[in-house]
Amino acid sequence: MTDIADKHDQYPQRGALHRLVLDNRAALGTFVVFVLMMALFFWGNPQVFSDWRIYNSVLTTLPVALFLVVPLVFIVTVGEIDLSFPAVMGSAAWIFALGVAAGYDPFLCIAVAIVVGMVLGIGIGAIVVYAGLSSLVATLGMNYLLRGAILIFTNGKSIAVVSLKGTVAYDVLSGSLWGFPVQMLWATAFIILSMILYNRHKFGARVHCVGDNPDSAEQMGIDTRRIRVYTFVFMGFGAALAGIFSTMINFTWWPTSGDSYLLPTLAAVFLGGTPTWGGIGTILGGAIGAVIVSFIQVGIVSAGLDGFYVQFFNGLIIILALLGHRWNQTRYR
Repeated sequence: MTDIADKHDQYPQRGALHRLVLDNRAALGTFVVFVLMMALFFWGNPQVFSDWRIYNSVLTTLPVALFLVVPLVFIVTVGEIDLSFPAVMGSAAWIFALGVAAGYDPFLCIAVAIVVGMVLGIGIGAIVVYAGLSSLVATLGMNYLLRGAILIFTNGKSIAVVSLKGTVAYDVLSGSLWGFPVQMLWATAFIILSMILYNRHKFGARVHCVGDNPDSAEQMGIDTRRIRVYTFVFMGFGAALAGIFSTMINFTWWPTSGDSYLLPTLAAVFLGGTPTWGGIGTILGGAIGAVIVSFIQVGIVSAGLDGFYVQFFNGLIIILALLGHRWNQTRYR
């Protein structure tokens, strides 16, 4: 956190716009990557990428990724990692689907699913923080444990929620407004509120302090363990939202719901400009990273390449992002 202040003191002559660009260079760099990638895709297949339908298709499912990427930025900034969010997403979505299939009010089911996600976040955070376990190993274990429990209790069977179609909850949260996916508006609001929480609220400031130097944070009177647990709770909240919206979009819950989001979400966070060492990050950059990852599969297939290239490019993105952060590390810290 002191890095930005030091830069402002060192270069007082720089204008507000220059400082704004400096402070958001990671997000701006990610945006440049997005523009170049889209230009390449458009050049490869202008007929497809000049059609609104392909963008509408991506925007329909993009909010699910955004609800996962944004909270994960908090987790990484505080100096931890979470590999359990796919199973938390699936668990919360399971509760939501069960309630809807049983005929309960969808809004009540949404509230219960969010509570389930946050309770799981508390449990996972407590295991990591208060038991002193490695977040990498502990959350990986919790991911397997929760996913296994889901498969055991459901016998591997999916749940259809076609009754959601035409309900107020569906129209408000996942309908269409003049041809534009409503869920994208909710995701945008989530990003904006998270940016305020991350950059302007005392919770975000404490997350940065704990991730940068936990010993100094404790000397400042910050309960570092509680802050770390809170980030896992927020991750549970975001994962629950992702599971709910995914189920509403597809009208079906699958026992494997969330599994396919693990690597793309991690790729989006690191590509967006949040490095692995904690203390710094960017919500906006992570959101742009999610957009890039979401367009990769569509662009590769539209360009005439096999779908097998998708995982290759996802891995390439992660490696290049980490190399970029390492090259730029001295400027960050």
